[in-house]
Amino acid sequence: MVPVVIVGAGPTGLTAATLLAQYSVQCLLLERWQSVYPQPRAVAVDDETQRIIARLGLGEEFAAASRPHQGMRLLDRNLRVLAEFRRRRDGGRHGLPEGSMFDQPELEQLLRDNLKRYRTATLRGNVEVTALTQQTDGVRVDFTDLATGEQHCVRAGYVLGCDGANSPTRTAIGATMTDLRFTQRWLVLDVDTDADLGHWEGVHQVCDPRRAATYMRVGTTRHRWEFALTPGETADDYRHMPRLHPLIARWTADVPADRLQIVRMTEYTFRAQVADRWRDRRVFLLGDAAHLTPPFVGQGMAAGLRDAMNLAWKLAGVVGGTLPESVLDSYQTERAAHARSMIRLAILVGVMMTDDRPLVGSVGRAVLRWLRVLPAFRRLAGSSQTPALSRSALVARPRLGRTLAGQLCPNALLDDGRRFDDVAAGRFAYVGCEQPSAAEQADLTSAGVVVVHAPRGGELHRWLRQARARAALVRPDGTVLSVGRSLSTLHRHLLAFGTEPAPRTAADSDQDLRVAGQ
Repeated sequence: MVPVVIVGAGPTGLTAATLLAQYSVQCLLLERWQSVYPQPRAVAVDDETQRIIARLGLGEEFAAASRPHQGMRLLDRNLRVLAEFRRRRDGGRHGLPEGSMFDQPELEQLLRDNLKRYRTATLRGNVEVTALTQQTDGVRVDFTDLATGEQHCVRAGYVLGCDGANSPTRTAIGATMTDLRFTQRWLVLDVDTDADLGHWEGVHQVCDPRRAATYMRVGTTRHRWEFALTPGETADDYRHMPRLHPLIARWTADVPADRLQIVRMTEYTFRAQVADRWRDRRVFLLGDAAHLTPPFVGQGMAAGLRDAMNLAWKLAGVVGGTLPESVLDSYQTERAAHARSMIRLAILVGVMMTDDRPLVGSVGRAVLRWLRVLPAFRRLAGSSQTPALSRSALVARPRLGRTLAGQLCPNALLDDGRRFDDVAAGRFAYVGCEQPSAAEQADLTSAGVVVVHAPRGGELHRWLRQARARAALVRPDGTVLSVGRSLSTLHRHLLAFGTEPAPRTAADSDQDLRVAGQ
């Protein structure tokens, strides 16, 4: 039996596999494509998502392959600025650019190459999963080799369905998508040019009910446009430059058509949907299989990586016998509410861009006027920080009042020059304003909990004190489980959850295998 089978090796599946491999959990990825899907799709991530990528061991590689951007502007039909929401390019609360552009095929290749470093993970391409059969102690996974036509099956302890918007895994468990009532057809265009178009280095959202549009510079020579299609229009109407040029001319100016190479032109239907259930016994849904969002706030791929980060450490603990299976119930509780919040934000931006109803338009313009004149509102709207996770068995949020529980602990710079994630390294962490006593330190260490001191004047000390807390218990995914005034107030949670083994590096895994083979 394979402990975990992952259906789909896109960014979500590859992230889940890498995280599980870091905990020495054996997993098998089954993917329809033999190699990386070549067309660009997702193009933007925030710093929270880049933090996940860094956790995979790809921080430097992604930084070299990505392009930090300045934020988002909402423009009128004449490209005049209605509101601007800036993002820090030099590093925010997580020590990373608050928004970056990237090429998805390049990221997927990095993820695939990185996964090869872990011998506990196996990627098998050119196969199609044909059936999932739940059994008492596992799941039978049937699949076909598309090259030979041969039929195969494998037994899995758990199955993660990372197989996209048309997910067969979702169908297999009888889950359905709940429509959040936003559906639009858009033309998506990727262009490569050596010409410098000279525009603001951020996301341009054109708020025009007659023809809403999005523009962004994705790479050194790569540019992305998206245009709302009117009823009766299709992408085929714009296959030739004479029809296409009027759409992009406001950005390309006098650049000759022969210097604009179309990399991809396609029609997308933007949807807002969430699965009614994300788990059936031993089968889970992640990424687009569980939720679909309009792209206006750049959270499509990011949401899938958040799913993987949320579930992997819990599943590793259950498989390894250090956590009760009941912790898996928290996955949908925490992630579904967060995904809905981000989808609603995307819908709001989409409505402000496209809705031609007078009342909606006037309200949107009033909101934008306030955003332009009130710095506090501008900072809030421009923040890359996403909502806290919902109350669960692993998020000790009070029913009323403010708390850090459910939020991400900042990836703060520590006194020794390292950042929080470097020290926590995928384990539970106790963050406190006071150093524990020797006995307390020993108890924490024996429970597998890392101690991170938050000295006065430091980033973590300010973070705790702003919430009137002096100590926090942080989960392996960086989420605050609970806060308190001292270590003793967190003791119950430490006893319940402070036994997660540390993740292994690729080098550690190789060493284990060499020793075992002696």
